[in-house]
Amino acid sequence: MADASRLPLWRAAMVIARRDFRAILFSKAFLFFLLGPIFFGAISVMAGALGAKAAESADPPRLAVVLIEEEGAAFAAAHARLEDAVSLPEIAVVGADELREADRLLSDTSRNFGAVLTGTLEAPELSGTQERIDRWRGQVALLAAEARGGQTAELPQVALKPTATSVATIRSAQTATATGAITLLFLLTMLLAGMVLSNLVEEKANKIIEILAAAIPMDAVFYGKLFAMLGVSFVGIAVWGGLAGTILWLGSSALGPVPTPAVGWPLFVVLFVTYFATAYLLIGSVFLTIGSMAPTVRDVQTLSMPATILQLAVFFLATYALSDAGSPVELFAVIFPVSSPYAMVARAAQSPVLWTHLAAIAWQLLWVGIFVKVGSGLFRKLVMKSGAGGKTKKAWFGIGRAARG
Repeated sequence: MADASRLPLWRAAMVIARRDFRAILFSKAFLFFLLGPIFFGAISVMAGALGAKAAESADPPRLAVVLIEEEGAAFAAAHARLEDAVSLPEIAVVGADELREADRLLSDTSRNFGAVLTGTLEAPELSGTQERIDRWRGQVALLAAEARGGQTAELPQVALKPTATSVATIRSAQTATATGAITLLFLLTMLLAGMVLSNLVEEKANKIIEILAAAIPMDAVFYGKLFAMLGVSFVGIAVWGGLAGTILWLGSSALGPVPTPAVGWPLFVVLFVTYFATAYLLIGSVFLTIGSMAPTVRDVQTLSMPATILQLAVFFLATYALSDAGSPVELFAVIFPVSSPYAMVARAAQSPVLWTHLAAIAWQLLWVGIFVKVGSGLFRKLVMKSGAGGKTKKAWFGIGRAARG
């Protein structure tokens, strides 16, 4: 039967949260802790660039061929003859009944077109982003000459028509944003979640946690510690974000345009902070469960290894899944509770659909509650009954000594 003098669950959780938040925030160690993530900034930038290249190789942009039927067929036949001997872009011949303007083809989200070939084989015109058409103009000229007669035809002059962007460019940029967001989310949770574990084990060693558990519900202790560490994390993120924002503002002229996520920057920032909170609460509740089973600080390293491996596996799973949205692997990453925040951050960068985020956040918070319930139950079972267990063990040793005597 519950003690009527105890505080309600959420009021007790807020008491613990305020206590831990103040104790950590005003400690000297926290100031040095804030300096650590600065060294990880370069890793996020490099991971974003590598992710963009990986996405392009997984779903390469294609050349849309918009020529009259005979010339289109000749161009495709020339491509088939030369593709094994020369590095060529993939092509898609657009039929005469589908003739459309190049800008509309480049903005067609159902096809990953990097450039559009129009005009004739004698006077080809190539439309697309400046970087893409500069890269493909020689290959297009070679294919046009091959389609016209091979060695007897001269390479035509390809007229270039630069456009602002294309679907292939947008997808590559959004994939870079998604990869950078996943990497940043991983680094922040990896860096900050360990504070929950060390704090719990310290208080277990000092018997403070058992005094708290005797006064308030154990679930409230776990929730309070999670919220306190989440608040401390937000302070750290505000400091690091302010420094990063200042650097980006000072160097904005050299950086050029920043890839815009599919949902837009304001909503993406809100979703990123929300998913950081759910990712932190999820892995933090796992660490609390581990802390409830660690008898000493020394044992934490051994017991926390599976959780660290889980974090790495989740990071690689989400990074792999982002290049194939809607695949079984990506859906698994969205549904699996610990990887769900990472996969949904990637979706926010790549897809404008919003209702899935509400469902995912509710799903993740449900699992936070489940993890806390399991962790607090293990703590009550393994720690709060240790005294009785110890007496039983001593009694058995006494019986053994008496039997030997």
